[in-house]
Amino acid sequence: MITTNEVAELFAQGFDCSQVIVSYFAEDLGIDDKTAKKVSACFGGGMFEGNVCGAYTGALMVIGLKYGHCEPNTPDVKNQNIAKLVEFKQKFAEKHNSCVCENLLGGLNLSIPKDMEVLAEKNTLMTFCPQLVVDIIEILEEIL
Repeated sequence: MITTNEVAELFAQGFDCSQVIVSYFAEDLGIDDKTAKKVSACFGGGMFEGNVCGAYTGALMVIGLKYGHCEPNTPDVKNQNIAKLVEFKQKFAEKHNSCVCENLLGGLNLSIPKDMEVLAEKNTLMTFCPQLVVDIIEILEEIL
């Protein structure tokens, strides 16, 4: 299991929450680390506009890579994917009141320089966000 310190170190190396999530599961999903990081590179910070949390979208990518339907006329596969998606969303909601980055960060938006200054002063991105990533990885390990 990854620790918050390890997540913070990955953040310090320039990786975003979505990349940490997808990369963590890459080997189990049959993809290489580089591909995992590239495919999830645009989702950090709520797609860099405070939208849906990058760690959350990374989790959805992991679920899709593991259970997603990719062949026509496979309703059982699609239903299993949806069931895992719903299970993830329920477990996430037990720990956090929103999946929106800006809401998770107390109304602060990473794309607004003034808000980013506040987040930096509070060190939120190196404290709250690593814990959120660990929470999501724990949920995924439970449901996958």
